[in-house]
Amino acid sequence: MTDMANPIPAQAGKPRSTVVDAARLKKRYRAEARFRWYGLAAIGFACAFLVMLLGDILLKGLPAFEANTVTLDVTLDDSRIDPDAINKGNFNAIVNSAIRAEFPGVKSRSDRRALPKLLSTDAADEVRRQVIANPSLIGTTRSFDLKLSDEADLFLLGMTTDEFAIPVAGSLTVEEAEDGFRLTSSGNDFESVLARIKQRLETRRDRLSLEASKLERIRDRLTAEVPVAEAAVAEAGSAATDTHPARRRLAKLQADTSSVAAALARLKTQTDDLSARIDNPGGAETLTSVLPSYFVRLPEKGVVKITEIGSNYITGPAYMPVTVTGTVAAGNWSLVEFSQPEADRKISDKEVIWLTSLRDAGMVESGFNWPFFQRGDSREAEVAGVLGGMIGSALVLLVTLILSLPIGVAAAIYLEEFAPRNRVTHLIEVNINNLAAVPSIVFGLLGLAVFLNFFGLPRSSAMVGGMVLALMTLPTIIIASRAALRAVPPSIREGALGVGASHQQAVFHHVLPLAMPGILTGTIIGMAQALGETAPLLMIGMVAFIVDVPTSFSDAATVLPVQIYLWSDLPEAAFQAKTAGAIMVLLGFLFLMNALAVFLRKQFERRW
Repeated sequence: MTDMANPIPAQAGKPRSTVVDAARLKKRYRAEARFRWYGLAAIGFACAFLVMLLGDILLKGLPAFEANTVTLDVTLDDSRIDPDAINKGNFNAIVNSAIRAEFPGVKSRSDRRALPKLLSTDAADEVRRQVIANPSLIGTTRSFDLKLSDEADLFLLGMTTDEFAIPVAGSLTVEEAEDGFRLTSSGNDFESVLARIKQRLETRRDRLSLEASKLERIRDRLTAEVPVAEAAVAEAGSAATDTHPARRRLAKLQADTSSVAAALARLKTQTDDLSARIDNPGGAETLTSVLPSYFVRLPEKGVVKITEIGSNYITGPAYMPVTVTGTVAAGNWSLVEFSQPEADRKISDKEVIWLTSLRDAGMVESGFNWPFFQRGDSREAEVAGVLGGMIGSALVLLVTLILSLPIGVAAAIYLEEFAPRNRVTHLIEVNINNLAAVPSIVFGLLGLAVFLNFFGLPRSSAMVGGMVLALMTLPTIIIASRAALRAVPPSIREGALGVGASHQQAVFHHVLPLAMPGILTGTIIGMAQALGETAPLLMIGMVAFIVDVPTSFSDAATVLPVQIYLWSDLPEAAFQAKTAGAIMVLLGFLFLMNALAVFLRKQFERRW
């Protein structure tokens, strides 16, 4: 009946059964091909996300491994340094004088206070350390490579704002003006800059118009709700006092409506003003801090910031002393744009010009950020390092390994080779398997209750952290070790027993060495899991801000995952790079541990 309902025409010279088998075979091949493509697509999808994740971490973390230093001639004035008490010397004033000496044209009090902000807070300490190491430097002038501040470092790494050189062709006439200088171009070189500013104004107008449209919808909704609220007040009658819900709702609606109407009026005024300026392409513009910053570089390091611009002229104050007046030939001056507005970055325009002046003078050098691996944590991003987290992680993992490896392997050997098969043993095995699935924070709560509150062990110490992680790692090591012991062929045991070895000798002399690769692999996997844990350590106080590098198991310490967690919550852009850099260091640790697992497996592997 089936053959009649679904007739399959036989091909000439071939039986019907052969045709049916060929069709089924093709269908199976097509299904296998589809399954293979599904698998390849899944792997490609996972690899794409992995590449995106690692690429994002790499791009954000690379600046953490690069640091900029400035070479300054520092005069170690003996009036500020007592040879008998060098550590109490006024090195801050010494370093501040050195950076100010590079900018003799900076006269105002506020600017002279701002100049030292280009240097790291560690600059004075660096000079102090070198003078303590060599007291003969006192009274001399020596060159020191001093670290720049985090904001200055980010700017030089190109992470604060983009710097563009705008082509110019004409000559320039420099004249002194009331508020600085007036510069006139013979080739309308400022016309392109004016056009860029008009375009930015148009973008800003469009954004304000979008905000206005949103406010209009809110106003219309509030306006529609007001009559309903008034009707509710009228219905309440004399009961609608000032504290009545209907009266309070009406008052709130009226206040919100007035507030939105006032905001709309302000936005309309701003958009109308912007439209009038945009509709006049040749009209001069005043540059504020919400627009990109433009500068004119003149001979002999002179720099003028543009505050007003027309198609062929600009006016503005001198940010670096201008020593030339009159006509400046084409090619002897340049026009520079910093795309990020001054209001949107922490480093000011003056600091940007000072930094570029030092860079152009060849006084700034970029190199590998060794202090990142040589120092502990700090509130200042430019001097914060991961050494404390690395040492803390090493101490915690050492305690974890010392406790979990012998206990876990011993428990696995007993349960697999010596324990009787009864209900108690079965209950223990079930509980060990369940403990492997318990959330890690539960072990942190256990450590808080037992190790800290009951036994009174030191809080935030590597010893307590290792003990907590040992509890968490034990189930993993026991399960992996039992699987490795179970994988040894029974013939090994039988052969050992056949030549007269005891059960204990057969296990420790023959079975255990052959199971060692699997045991070590499981142990290192458990250690890698412990290295990345944060939640249980937070419960025992290792989330504290630890500046000093731990030197013993009882010292207050932190670990790399906790340090990453703390840095990720800080708002400074430099700490974001530090966070990604610390993640790269942690991943490096994990890769090394996995490589060690593969190496040990190959070393102990035996064929049977």
